[in-house]
Amino acid sequence: MRGLVAAHGSHVEPEGTPALLPVTDLPVADLLARLAAGDLRAAEPDPTDPDGWRVRPDVKAAILAVFADRAMATWTAGPLAFHDRANLPPVDPGLDRGVVPGGPAIRAAARLAPGVIVMPPSYVNVGAWVGAGTMVDSHVLVGSCGQIGARVHLAAGVTIGGVLEPAGARPVIVEDDAFVGAGSRLLEGVLVGAGAVIGAGVVLTGTSRLFDLVDERELVGTAERPLVVPAGAVVVPGGRPAPGGWARERGLSIATALIVKRRDPGTDARVALEAALR
Repeated sequence: MRGLVAAHGSHVEPEGTPALLPVTDLPVADLLARLAAGDLRAAEPDPTDPDGWRVRPDVKAAILAVFADRAMATWTAGPLAFHDRANLPPVDPGLDRGVVPGGPAIRAAARLAPGVIVMPPSYVNVGAWVGAGTMVDSHVLVGSCGQIGARVHLAAGVTIGGVLEPAGARPVIVEDDAFVGAGSRLLEGVLVGAGAVIGAGVVLTGTSRLFDLVDERELVGTAERPLVVPAGAVVVPGGRPAPGGWARERGLSIATALIVKRRDPGTDARVALEAALR
């Protein structure tokens, strides 16, 4: 699989570039196997796109079609029993994968590249793609079709929102070497550029307003073109005064996110993950 493209057009390529494979009428087993192998993705790096990404509506539509079969099945793990769609069984990661015992669940058709660590309890949903060397910490949700780059750290309690419908909508994307702090939520197709740092507790949606204190600008996403966090940006929770005299009299404010600086060696030291943990 190709490395994730940075917001400014640069990219790293730790793996080969996948061919654009047709998915029409693929047998379910083949579709799920190709997604799990990384031969198909719900969104792919594309340097010709303004944001560096191309959504694959055909792949997302094919995943949705799998849910049309409502047959259920039961799987057991020790004394526990689990019920889910028969076509989407949980994945047995085996001894050669970095899934720590004690509660992580990986659904069928999720791609975990070599060196990924998944801590318990976490969940990686159908169609997700997680790049090499990434840490998925405790209580993390990587939602359907989420695209997570290489060497990313998703800290404890992070939510990566899923997106299957509409099929043309962009999934949440976190590019290579980004850090997403504890309890943060990334939703509705937001794109976090390579090397960006999202502070603990930040909530970003595709239509959020992000105030850049470094370049003194306001970044706004739309449903058609969701928010892009610039590569290397350091984002923290903030607030702005609520509009109107009544709100001013009461000192009310609205939560927002702020870019306070660009990533530097000091930031790198604070978000460094000990190699032993990987």
